[in-house]
Amino acid sequence: MEKKHRQTILVLNRISLLLQMLAVLVGYYVIEAISRHSLWEAFLFVRERPLVYLYNAGLIFVTTLVVYLVRRRVFVRILLIIFWMGLGIINGVLLAQRVTPFTGPDLHLITDALKIANRYLPLAGMIVVVILLVLVLAALILQFFKAPKYQGRLYYRWNIPLFLGAIVAFYGVTELALEKRILSNYFGNIAFAYEDYGYPYCLMTTIFNTGIDCPPDYSQASIERIEEGESKLKSTQTEELPNIIFLQLESFFDPYQVNYLKLSQDPIPNFRRLMKEYSSGYFRVPSVGAGTANTEFETITGMSLRYFGPGEYPYKSILKETTCESAPFVLKKLGYRTHAIHNNEANFYGRRTIFPNLGFDTFTSEEYMEEEDDQNPLGWVRDRVLTKSILDCLESSEGSDYVYTISVQGHGDYPDEPILEEPQITVSGSATQEQNYKWEYYVNEIHEMDIFIAELIQALEKFGEHTVLVMYGDHLPTMELKVEDMENRYLFQTQYVIWDNIGLKKKDENLASYQIAAELLKRLNIYKGNIFRYHQARRNTKNYQVDLEMLQYDILYGEQYVYRGKSPYQATKMHLGVYDATLDEIRPAPGLKDSSYIIGTHFTPSSEVMINGEYIETNYLNPTTLLISDYVFENTDKVQVVQRSNSSTRRVLSTTYQRYYSVLKQKGR
Repeated sequence: MEKKHRQTILVLNRISLLLQMLAVLVGYYVIEAISRHSLWEAFLFVRERPLVYLYNAGLIFVTTLVVYLVRRRVFVRILLIIFWMGLGIINGVLLAQRVTPFTGPDLHLITDALKIANRYLPLAGMIVVVILLVLVLAALILQFFKAPKYQGRLYYRWNIPLFLGAIVAFYGVTELALEKRILSNYFGNIAFAYEDYGYPYCLMTTIFNTGIDCPPDYSQASIERIEEGESKLKSTQTEELPNIIFLQLESFFDPYQVNYLKLSQDPIPNFRRLMKEYSSGYFRVPSVGAGTANTEFETITGMSLRYFGPGEYPYKSILKETTCESAPFVLKKLGYRTHAIHNNEANFYGRRTIFPNLGFDTFTSEEYMEEEDDQNPLGWVRDRVLTKSILDCLESSEGSDYVYTISVQGHGDYPDEPILEEPQITVSGSATQEQNYKWEYYVNEIHEMDIFIAELIQALEKFGEHTVLVMYGDHLPTMELKVEDMENRYLFQTQYVIWDNIGLKKKDENLASYQIAAELLKRLNIYKGNIFRYHQARRNTKNYQVDLEMLQYDILYGEQYVYRGKSPYQATKMHLGVYDATLDEIRPAPGLKDSSYIIGTHFTPSSEVMINGEYIETNYLNPTTLLISDYVFENTDKVQVVQRSNSSTRRVLSTTYQRYYSVLKQKGR
């Protein structure tokens, strides 16, 4: 029996490479099934993209070759199984909670297991995860000591070169696959890219291919040459500078651009009228179906995403580490007060920590909006609440204001069943009734957004200050659109319009999102900022894109020759909300036992009372009044009103202007 066992082991060792390859093919299929939440979707992926499937299996297989360099091969194989399956499970869990898959910038979450658990798992799920981790760790310890070791000779002089050769060969395969367009190194929509090119390849790409590569001829002389091209620009006009408002409309575009759709009425009549009367055109954006933050980044900074890593979000990478030249920073030097507004929670895409690095003085998120409970059927705050926030920004300063507003109402995921009781606009023409329902919901939402646009312009006209308003869609909606579905035969495009009350001449042209700020500043005779001046001087000239890449590299990753070695931009001390909330008085609530009114200013539904460091159940009544029940105040109580994040973390964003309110002080003792 012992001899037979040794013979079996010998045979298995001889064919171990083949068995390992088969195991990888099966294991990778399971990983894709977990990521896609469907065995059938994984099968369709294999059937429709067999070369991509084999490539990703090959990537995993190359990592498993390390087992032939050690004796504890069984143990190392177990480690590799846990590693790759663990990545698949993480991606599957995240995709059950959000639309973007697990990427390189998300790796920091692995070092903070508690943070992952709080954000993506309920308490029961956290307990299960902890138990599983303990069991896995115990099993690994047991396997380390009990798993059989390879008893044959380790031919390092052959195995190591073969292992390194496999890595080099696979690198060559990768380059060939990119050249033949089996793979891509540009992700217009990172979620779609993961579906098209496989989870392992996309994850590795987002880990190792980030930032902007150093251009081959990068030098101080090259940057000086680029700067010389801006010498013919005019001087900046600094008199009577208007308010500048950017309004980024979530998933907003003209549905009549879709060939197969039939609509009962025009969903965007106001935007269409404005396009006829004011400067407008197609608006090229860096993503499709998602990627709001990247369109936002391009529009604010004038930088192009095409030079960054595939699917990269600068908000999740370089902007977490450094400031970046931007419209807010540039305009602040001209006396502008700079504001950001978003009717979604403050921590989304990390905006609360990123916006100071872009030069914003204030940030009004949904937690600072009195009407944040005005929500559409999917729970997104309606865009009409933005009008008051914009006017608050304009009223908060005596000079000119730059206001960057990000809407959210048009956000998906769009329902494939009728949830609108009496839709104003009906839709037909899609391949399925479920798709018609999605479009019907979408067009009725952007119809409300179109009404909001008209109301905002009416409010700005009434406000009376010189103002320019730039409006555009951030990307096409997530509707599985194909190039052949579009009238303009292009998916990376929406529309923009520039409304004003200062008599700007109508000028229709197509612009990219990274060009529009420079073009607007040029029309206002503002020639400031290295990136914006570059666009103003060099757009549509020879080597325009090549030199833009070099300039971006110099500013964010290089020696900053354009700043003579040191960036002049320092992160702002950004204020959340335009105005400070105050706590002015505590009054007994007549007729309500052990209840009190908390009186102050600038309260919202996200305001919550904290007494002696403990949260008290709070009812929002209006911007000046909160109600708490079942609490009897003591003379020594210290009371605060805090704004808490609407994300699952429920973090404190800010507190009332006074550090705390003393009940003893109120009683005059």
